[in-house]
Amino acid sequence: MPILALQNVSKSFGALKVTDNVSFDVPKGQALGIIGPNGAGKSTLFNLITGNIRADGGAVQFDGQDVTRTPPMQRCLAGMGRSFQIPQPFGNLTVFENLVVAATHGQNLAEAQVTEHCANVLARTELLGRANQPASSLSLLQRKRLELARAMATGPKLLLLDEIAGGLTEAECDALIDTIRAIHAEGVTIIWIEHVLHALNSVVERLLVLDFGRIIGMGDPAEVMDSREVREIYLGIEI
Repeated sequence: MPILALQNVSKSFGALKVTDNVSFDVPKGQALGIIGPNGAGKSTLFNLITGNIRADGGAVQFDGQDVTRTPPMQRCLAGMGRSFQIPQPFGNLTVFENLVVAATHGQNLAEAQVTEHCANVLARTELLGRANQPASSLSLLQRKRLELARAMATGPKLLLLDEIAGGLTEAECDALIDTIRAIHAEGVTIIWIEHVLHALNSVVERLLVLDFGRIIGMGDPAEVMDSREVREIYLGIEI
């Protein structure tokens, strides 16, 4: 049974159809990359998966349950964790306190369990040495790591990453990739939206391409990127 399955999911804003009968599933333990030009509907798709916006039609199933009408908080408690494209931590709280908030509300952990769990997440995301720093003092890479750590603090079965590598230098990107690859190796299922293709190709086993809210390619990353339609639409190359 897949951990996530979308069946003919659609969403329109007025006359603009941003998600056009999208259907796909993600097996447990897989890493799926999502690419597409700006305005393709990638972030809207994430919002439909997490419940931040409600689908006009179709169904979303998570871990064997229909969550199409389930609020975002309940999806989080069920095991969906998400990072956002622009990190917005609680700047006046420390790095550790940011994780405590995520763990307490995202997992309903007892107070006695929170400290050990958050310390473990900080170690896995290479932030343990920054635990007592205010979040507002972090560099961009550290803020990206904190965004990842906050998602991991909720104890996700499914981790959704929204352009987490954007804006980083090549060296910073490589360091973050190593962390994401290690998390995936632990068995966490990942769906990752990204424009940095080499980052995706370092982690994902399958690639999905969106254009104007519809899937135009899905499968092995190398085969998908070799597709004529994908190269013309996504890369802007006239074949």
